[in-house]
Amino acid sequence: MILEPLTPSDSGALPGGLLTELTAVYASNRAFHALSGDFPDPDDIRPEQVAAALADELAVPGAEVLLARSEGRVVGVGITLDRHPDPADPDPWIGLLMVDVRQQRKGYGREFVGMIEERFRAEGRGGVRLAVLEGNDAGFAFWGSLGYEVVDRRKDRGADRPCAVLRKPLS
Repeated sequence: MILEPLTPSDSGALPGGLLTELTAVYASNRAFHALSGDFPDPDDIRPEQVAAALADELAVPGAEVLLARSEGRVVGVGITLDRHPDPADPDPWIGLLMVDVRQQRKGYGREFVGMIEERFRAEGRGGVRLAVLEGNDAGFAFWGSLGYEVVDRRKDRGADRPCAVLRKPLS
């Protein structure tokens, strides 16, 4: 598996084939999107909605969208933030990690997270955080299996949804 930063064209548009692949990854994660409410209809996620969501993420200072590819095909997407907006929080964040449902349980998620952690470790970062929506039992199980522990419970900054904040030391 390779990790590739998402780099839209100079016009800000994503190449059509890539947008089709990304839309398929998002659409395959219907249960997550039904819980998150990030899209109006989790059964009908459209390319223009995915493009807009990714453009919004890329507009955040310090954010990076990463693609996980296996055999040339996109199997996952991750969004990282080099620092939280709260200046008291020194850790980078994983804002989203999504693997195509048809590719889950093959080790891609674990490998993807390991590669993200290694990038932060190489930068000398001491830990990494993320938030899991309350009710996302699969998310809690996945992150817990990777050594992430709950350090706080609060509402997320964007949509005021109840979440658990998890952290894993990197040193």
